[in-house]
Amino acid sequence: MFGYVFPDKPELKVREYELFRAYYCGVCKSIARRHGHIPRLTLNYDSAFLALLLSSVSGSKLNVKNERCIVRPVNKRYVIKDSDTVDYASDINIMLAYYSLKDNWRDEKSVVSAAGAAMLRRAVGRLKRKYSEKCAVIEERLMELSELEKQRCASVDRAAEPFARLMEEITSYSPACRSEEDSEILRRMGYNLGKWIYIIDAYDDIESDIKKNTYNPFLYQYGYQGEDIQVFKSRIRDRAEFNLTYTLSQMSEAYELLEAKGGSREMGGAQNKSPLPDIIENIIYMGMLKKTEQILGIRSCEKFEKSI
Repeated sequence: MFGYVFPDKPELKVREYELFRAYYCGVCKSIARRHGHIPRLTLNYDSAFLALLLSSVSGSKLNVKNERCIVRPVNKRYVIKDSDTVDYASDINIMLAYYSLKDNWRDEKSVVSAAGAAMLRRAVGRLKRKYSEKCAVIEERLMELSELEKQRCASVDRAAEPFARLMEEITSYSPACRSEEDSEILRRMGYNLGKWIYIIDAYDDIESDIKKNTYNPFLYQYGYQGEDIQVFKSRIRDRAEFNLTYTLSQMSEAYELLEAKGGSREMGGAQNKSPLPDIIENIIYMGMLKKTEQILGIRSCEKFEKSI
């Protein structure tokens, strides 16, 4: 995952913001506890969203602790503890970071990426044994994506398909699902999440891919011929916006079908309405839309995704 999935922080209540941050810190501490401190450098917000979404679907009781952080040791922070969904999200974070680093090494011969992949190799070996079926699917989808890149695929939708299918597999995590229907809905959400991530990342990377002479489906579908980069991006912006907003609409339609939406959960020993659906809705309906507008340059380009 690439770190594009953010909440719209100004629209969150304080309690909701603290809970989202608790999931982010929970994934970070889960990585440290089971894979070591250095792999924590791969942490991104997408993994926190995955943990939060699966936790909402599972309906499990939240265990929230107030702990110190190695990065900010002075003030304590809330952390989600003893959560299978958080551990799963941290494992997925490690696996996708590993494959991304390997891809960077293959495409750009980046020594830093090669070193990072080597650092994660042992952890990924353990995860391949733990999630053998999912890892097989991930590797198959990445091979499909690599083949499309080698062929210089001239279709953004077709190029996005393997990553969409990869995320479809990742998002459907059986232990978190209370019904087969939930599993299918999660697959649909994951598919559209993956498509959105791939397309927005491709548009965001147009300038760097031109400079590095690396593959980007937008360049081939819309026939980039050496024109000014900003002129080219303006020319294709409307089509990119349509694709991105359509995938977001499909993702939100799927989310509306989840049993977890609007449900209640036992939190801290008391029966309260869970804030998780409100956080998820903020991310899908506002945070991801705002990120789309930022990358496309439709609105202000202020950096709203400051570190949490």
